[in-house]
Amino acid sequence: MIIPVYQAKNVSGGDFSALNPFTTVWCSIENLFLAAAAEGLSCSMRIPTNEEHEEVKKKLKVPPTYKMPVFIGIGYADPEEKELEQVEPDFEKQLHYGSWR
Repeated sequence: MIIPVYQAKNVSGGDFSALNPFTTVWCSIENLFLAAAAEGLSCSMRIPTNEEHEEVKKKLKVPPTYKMPVFIGIGYADPEEKELEQVEPDFEKQLHYGSWR
């Protein structure tokens, strides 16, 4: 189990640079998933509810200015587990050229 944390900043109207810690932690999470997959491991991700977030922060003694965006499980997948069917997207409904439909 991995629980990444980042130091949160107050974000107000148009202060996008305050989002840098949030963006950075999600890029790190993506890289963690890619690295795990490269090693033959599987990952699960759970975004905590507000109540879960605060309860886990208390138990782990995470400072109040930090946030936990996700709980990550890493391990070997069960080879007998049924593989989920992938949904094929309808790109004609999702692509927009010059304006929204």
